[in-house]
Amino acid sequence: MLNYIWLALVITAVLLGGFNGHLQEVTTAAFDACKNAVMTIALPLAGVMALWLGLMKIAEKSGLVNLLARALRPLLSWLFPDVPANHPAMGSMVMNMAANMLGLSNAATPLGLRAMQDLEKLNTRSGTATNAMCTFLAINTSSIQLIPATTVALLAAAGSKNPTAIIGTAFIATCCSTLAGILAVKALERLPIYALPAAEAAIPNIAIENVPSEEKFASPKWWGNLTLFLFAACFLWFAWSFIATSHESKSLLVSVVEAISYLAIPFLIAFFPLYASLCRIPVYEEFIEGAKEGFQVSIRIIPYLVAIISAVAMFRAAGGIDIMAKTLRPLLAAIHLPAELFPLVLMRPLSGSGSNALFAELLQSHGPDSLLAKMGATILGSTETTFYVIAVYFGSVAVRRSRHAVPAGLIADIVGVIASIIICRLVFAA
Repeated sequence: MLNYIWLALVITAVLLGGFNGHLQEVTTAAFDACKNAVMTIALPLAGVMALWLGLMKIAEKSGLVNLLARALRPLLSWLFPDVPANHPAMGSMVMNMAANMLGLSNAATPLGLRAMQDLEKLNTRSGTATNAMCTFLAINTSSIQLIPATTVALLAAAGSKNPTAIIGTAFIATCCSTLAGILAVKALERLPIYALPAAEAAIPNIAIENVPSEEKFASPKWWGNLTLFLFAACFLWFAWSFIATSHESKSLLVSVVEAISYLAIPFLIAFFPLYASLCRIPVYEEFIEGAKEGFQVSIRIIPYLVAIISAVAMFRAAGGIDIMAKTLRPLLAAIHLPAELFPLVLMRPLSGSGSNALFAELLQSHGPDSLLAKMGATILGSTETTFYVIAVYFGSVAVRRSRHAVPAGLIADIVGVIASIIICRLVFAA
């Protein structure tokens, strides 16, 4: 499906650019996008990848990932029946989902790429996405959001009186989109057009043999547990101090959200090595071993990033999104979707930076506390850059045939948009 979408974006952009006299803008956008894909996304991602994959390696060796996976094993076994219960992919996916739910995008992407690499070890058809990969992508692009930190920050920067008001609406909308994504991916994988051959749908014996047996991990001694308790107490004190200072000028909910966003990543960066060292793990050596993969993955995804980002940039520069919004205005009115939100809805699956820019324009023109702004914020917080995520995640394992991942992700996005509009009308409309 990505073949047809990518081709349609490129050809439509060139033709529209020719008719509108914007061919130069289309050309410039293509080259700028190629540069941004490499210099702004892929290369900086190498450092972030090295950091989180190194920490992930430490967490694996210490047994933290295994603890998380075991706690959610019944749910994960239902979602991913083709993945053995004790496979490392289970823990990687749990870590990614947790980071997504907390709005930790800097951690979620590297952890998601690690999960895709673990899933690829069970793949019997190189270059073709497995059912587990498609399910993971569907959940990733529709992930339940407890804290849509980026959207809240944009509202706060625009001067909203209550920027965290959309936390509840985004949570409900993402619950709807996640459920829709799971149902869609499970239904689509049964269709003949997407089904794998029966002989290859199951995990082969060689893959099962490569799955490690249940490991027994060392645990901290009593003084180690005391150390962990004191460490956690320090962070609770940091959080209390931050909230107390922030609460002087902001609401309690805003202060709590900011405290979580401020302290979550430093806590994880310090906690993983501390716990592992108390379990007698050589943390520096394990970190280096995991970090080696970061640069390799970031280089591997460059062609996929260049392809999707340049196509989207060309289509936008040619005026394709504006033309679609004007053309579909009567239909949007019939389904009660505000026409002002359509460019954001259309851009969101394609580009994160583009959708943030459109949302900033919406805030400026309608105000940060308007109903349209709250709808846009909820949409932004409850949907994902589907094509970017699919390009990056599948690109990291050289998957070219995405099967039903794209339609499942888009179904989740559509349900998230519809749910956002309905919920915001119920909650915020006077």
